[in-house]
Amino acid sequence: MPDLTVNGVRLAVEDVGEGPAILFVHGFPADASLWQHQIAGLNGYRRVAPDLRGMGHSDAPASGYSMASYAADLRVLLDKLVVDRAVLCGLSMGGYVVFECRRLWPERISGVVLMDTRAEPDSEEAQRSRDTLIAETRASGAAAVVAALLPKLLGATTVERQPEVVAQVRRMILGTPVAGIVGALEAMKVRPDSRPLLPDLAALPVLVVCGDEDTVTPPDTARAMAAAIPGAALEIIPEAGHFAPLERPDLVTTVLHRFLDAAKM
Repeated sequence: MPDLTVNGVRLAVEDVGEGPAILFVHGFPADASLWQHQIAGLNGYRRVAPDLRGMGHSDAPASGYSMASYAADLRVLLDKLVVDRAVLCGLSMGGYVVFECRRLWPERISGVVLMDTRAEPDSEEAQRSRDTLIAETRASGAAAVVAALLPKLLGATTVERQPEVVAQVRRMILGTPVAGIVGALEAMKVRPDSRPLLPDLAALPVLVVCGDEDTVTPPDTARAMAAAIPGAALEIIPEAGHFAPLERPDLVTTVLHRFLDAAKM
């Protein structure tokens, strides 16, 4: 992955293909390899997939993490890649970042894919859980995140039938720097409520995607979010959990291709 420096932070970026651009924003605790199958398979489109600051092969500064800083990094990244407009595809925390991009630079967004994510802010209980995980990560490193989250990130079918995906996600988490983990948890804990943005997204082509075995952001959450966006399409991916692009890669790629082609991106 080539590197680009944005806002003083070196980001590792996949930039593949030609055509209308789609910017993939991975979730937590992951990196751009979450989208490896879609990067390989979405022919006819320019696929841009960075490791966010603090994740994967990107720099992990000690501070400077927020939804606004992630969104600001992505805007400068598009500038450096000379991409005027892009479809933004965000999974989980990546969806929160996409919402922030919509707040800060809506004129650059030509469509939105919200995958295994939610618009609501953290509840008080969720904030306490993040504080607990922050403390455990500082004490024990990324292994604490594996113990806390790996059982939740993948669907039961994937755990039973795809041990290689389980192993890949474990490696992905263990490769995430502690500073990036803590920064992302702090950023998610205080993220704004994005529900007021949902009706405004009707001005864009929007696709909501969710694994039918996702227990982190369940299908009912996806259905409610899609219903709040006039004209949004909804796809429920069978036999997939929270990391659907890795669990059912061919189906997710097909769903994205169909959406992009229909929207004439």
